[in-house]
Amino acid sequence: MISAFFVIIGISLLILVHEWGHFIAARIFKLRVDEFGIGFPPRLFSKKKGETVYSINAVPLGGFVKIYGENPSLGREVADHKRSFTHQPAWKRAIIISAGVVMNFIFGWVVISAILFIGSPSLILVDLVASDSPAELAGLQQGDQITGFTNADEFVKFIGDNKGKEISLNIKRNKEEITTSLTPRLNPPKNEGSLGVALRDAGVPPHGFIESVNKGFLSSVAIVGAVFVGLYQAIFSPQNILGPVGIFDVAVSTGDLGLIYLFQFLALISLNLVVLNILPIPALDGGRLFFIIIEKIRGKRFTSKTELTANAIGFSFLIILIILITLKDIIGLF
Repeated sequence: MISAFFVIIGISLLILVHEWGHFIAARIFKLRVDEFGIGFPPRLFSKKKGETVYSINAVPLGGFVKIYGENPSLGREVADHKRSFTHQPAWKRAIIISAGVVMNFIFGWVVISAILFIGSPSLILVDLVASDSPAELAGLQQGDQITGFTNADEFVKFIGDNKGKEISLNIKRNKEEITTSLTPRLNPPKNEGSLGVALRDAGVPPHGFIESVNKGFLSSVAIVGAVFVGLYQAIFSPQNILGPVGIFDVAVSTGDLGLIYLFQFLALISLNLVVLNILPIPALDGGRLFFIIIEKIRGKRFTSKTELTANAIGFSFLIILIILITLKDIIGLF
């Protein structure tokens, strides 16, 4: 329950960071921001500072920002054109729209850099379990933590020294301690080890500050690139896509390993949001940027009705997609 609570807070923070990016960019360009909300309505508490209402709302899942003139088609008259989002030049609107994605990237970069600077304890995790292997017969599962060893190299050496002999392993699974016995194979099949598992050493040693910042940035760029590649591959293998339920389940399991690993996972989600939000799908930031690009090419703007219709179609598509992926996640839990 504690892990689930921190996961909800963490994911809400990512959404809030994204909206804060839009808010800061709008303020830099001196646009009027009508409201910046933490959570979603109904409103619990609000305070107006200057011309902006800062609110705390009942649904604690992220936040939102209302920029003056952003949705004139919703019946709100735009009188002050100089401070209206809709009446800004294309480059200003593009920067404000992109600011949310930029903030998600910065969040991921800062968190990864902080983890590299602080360091994290070494954990030996099971990534994959081969069929009919000693590991599968002993009941090992993906995500299990093997305890009692300093790092993966020490564990691999231990297995190599005990081929053909029965050994005991201590496993941690969802805070439950398990002891199991198995015998490493003398002659494993090709591309399989003696146990039939793929391992991951999750810990990192502490780095210097400058090195952490540099490595954090390069790692963040590499992760964003990997997400683009993974997204392309997911088109041909949709069964590997995780939806909200699947991500929440993985996040809770990661949180059980320790708070620092939960932050690491949140950094990965934040960098995933960079890619997902930049896709040229109406209703996403990438779709709004795409409209601005087409606007510059054709030399005139789309009507508010056209943009609203496109965003409604895009939003409907995303909702249907999320429902389908969520159903797949739920079925996979059983």
